[in-house]
Amino acid sequence: MFDQLIGNENVKSLLRRILEARRLPGAMVFVGEEGVGKRLFALEIARALNCRKPQGAEGCGECPACKRISKFNYPQSAESDDWKKIIWTDHPDVGMVVAPKRVLLVDQMREIESAANYRPFEGAARVFLVDDADKLNDSSANALLKVLEEPPHTSHIILLTSRPAMLLPTIRSRCQMIRFSPLAAEEVANFLTQNKLATGKDARIRARVARGSIGRALSQDTEKFSKQREAMLKVLKALASGDDRIQLLHSAEELNAAPIKDEYEARLDILETLIRDAWMLSLAAPATSVVNEDLLPQLRAISERLDRRRPGGWISQIEEMREQLVVNINRKAATDSLFLTMATATASLKKRRFLIK
Repeated sequence: MFDQLIGNENVKSLLRRILEARRLPGAMVFVGEEGVGKRLFALEIARALNCRKPQGAEGCGECPACKRISKFNYPQSAESDDWKKIIWTDHPDVGMVVAPKRVLLVDQMREIESAANYRPFEGAARVFLVDDADKLNDSSANALLKVLEEPPHTSHIILLTSRPAMLLPTIRSRCQMIRFSPLAAEEVANFLTQNKLATGKDARIRARVARGSIGRALSQDTEKFSKQREAMLKVLKALASGDDRIQLLHSAEELNAAPIKDEYEARLDILETLIRDAWMLSLAAPATSVVNEDLLPQLRAISERLDRRRPGGWISQIEEMREQLVVNINRKAATDSLFLTMATATASLKKRRFLIK
């Protein structure tokens, strides 16, 4: 039931109204940050459509059909070719495709097209999730379009993405878009404490760094997080000084090191929160606005050396690089360029200020 999901009350209300009116679109796009619950909401729709003992327009969550919809039969091996097929739940009418590597495949979309044309085996409707739909390339997107143009009335396709701009306009135009907001930090912190995953200050910090994503909060390892944050704090100190390029290049090299490749985006997230914290303090914002509250003394010291005109540009540059990484640019070159560009802007500004004096 939707009440058991965290946050996005407006989305819950909208989906309830759609289900009550029996006007569920054949194709939808769920848009929102990673880890805000898009997949859980999609599965809740699948339960509502296939529940044996529905509670109004929603699934009961307790009948055999509802329980089986929760269980995906993932391939046992990361190298298995089964990742290139629909991954079915224990319910024969609910499945999902994921990108086996960097892109979703044409054959996966063709399999959805074929499966969508079968009548439901057991329930009232078939539901197909397309995870990370922004990984559709032109070929796979065009294959998906065939079923989106004339979706069978007993099948529903839900695309999940955090980057809707990467979808072809023809895909977006054939789907109803549902936007998910990041969760409130308090909602994430409460989830962590209620599930005994963190307590007190640690829960608050992890929730704020997660930027409204329970998925990010769950993926954080406390010891690893502390090391990541310490490394990114060095980057911020070097940026604030404006003349420590050696430290910045060393940090860029460390960020691209093989052992921490999987931590790359997590470290960028942390760097963004540190930049934001120092920026807020430089603008005399209250300490309660700081994400990394346990680093308040260090962040205050950095903020005193920080030119308040720079951090907004740094954050924009990080976001631009994130978009470039989606299209598979050279990550090492991009990171070196990012840090040096940020440092050059700071150094140039300091030089101009010196000349004015």
